[in-house]
Amino acid sequence: MIIRARAPLRLGLAGGGTDLSPFCELYGGCVLNATISLYAYASIETANDGFVRIWAPDISEECVERAAPRLEPVGRLALHKAVYNRIIKEFNNGQPLSFRMITHCDAPPGSGLGSSSTLVVAMIKAFVEWLRLPLGEYDVARMAFEVERRDLGLSGGRQDQYAATFGGFNFMEFYADERTIVNPLRIKNWILSELEASLVLYFTGVSRLSSTIIDEQTKNVKAHDDASIEAMKSMKSDAFSMKEAVLKGDFSKFASLLGKSWEAKKLTARGVSNSHIERVFAQAYSAGARACKISGAGGGGFAMFVVDPTRRTDVVRALMKMDGEVHPCHFTKNGTEGWRLD
Repeated sequence: MIIRARAPLRLGLAGGGTDLSPFCELYGGCVLNATISLYAYASIETANDGFVRIWAPDISEECVERAAPRLEPVGRLALHKAVYNRIIKEFNNGQPLSFRMITHCDAPPGSGLGSSSTLVVAMIKAFVEWLRLPLGEYDVARMAFEVERRDLGLSGGRQDQYAATFGGFNFMEFYADERTIVNPLRIKNWILSELEASLVLYFTGVSRLSSTIIDEQTKNVKAHDDASIEAMKSMKSDAFSMKEAVLKGDFSKFASLLGKSWEAKKLTARGVSNSHIERVFAQAYSAGARACKISGAGGGGFAMFVVDPTRRTDVVRALMKMDGEVHPCHFTKNGTEGWRLD
């Protein structure tokens, strides 16, 4: 039997970073994000030979281990092994499973699109489909969060797992005790079409380690750094305002808030921006871009540009003179999906 699953990557439009601890416990975090037609995929082929085989061709990593109640979650396939460990412990009475898992992602690690968390969601969804586990959307997202943040101790926020699981445009609220509320937004089709026409995605060519920036943001909040905390509060306020702008189709306000939120984000930690990013943004602005922002923690990965659709070609041509890659932007309405081939 073959089981497949996929989960969509996301664009962080506003409020990203306010989903980090301890900010969201102290002040409450709010994030506006949307999933796009780039995916993380997981396939499971059942086996009876007593081995676990994991292959991730996009990062050229493969491992073969004897099936056991627990695999040591180390190396570049630590996420895969940690998901296996959680499934075996909680849903298979500690009994090992034998299978072959193949995964890949449309965006590289460090893309700023939540690729690592999205991959975890896709893998969990594959196990849910295989073992017919009684897990709803909040359950899958919460497990993905716990695998990364608790089981592996990886730095990061909370929006990525919920975006990948629920899909679509969502306004998310994050509170103490890891309480999360996902509010799906019903956006008119003409607004979605105009947003797609107005957004240009650009991979800077630099994959960055987000944990360095995230750890500094966390440290600043713990140290009661006023500038960093006020910047995050401003980003939280921008998320509320941008939600309203999107729902009403106020594209001028959307562009203004995107740029304003980017300027605030740069105050939360060093490394959010750098000279390369600023050169790319200057190139885009000179060609007619209305606003620019890095998706995710910053430092590299994917950037998004708001443009007048009639100037889109000019901005794309300008960006193509740089070292990165231009990508189209198409929103998705569905979250993670799983299916089986008997």
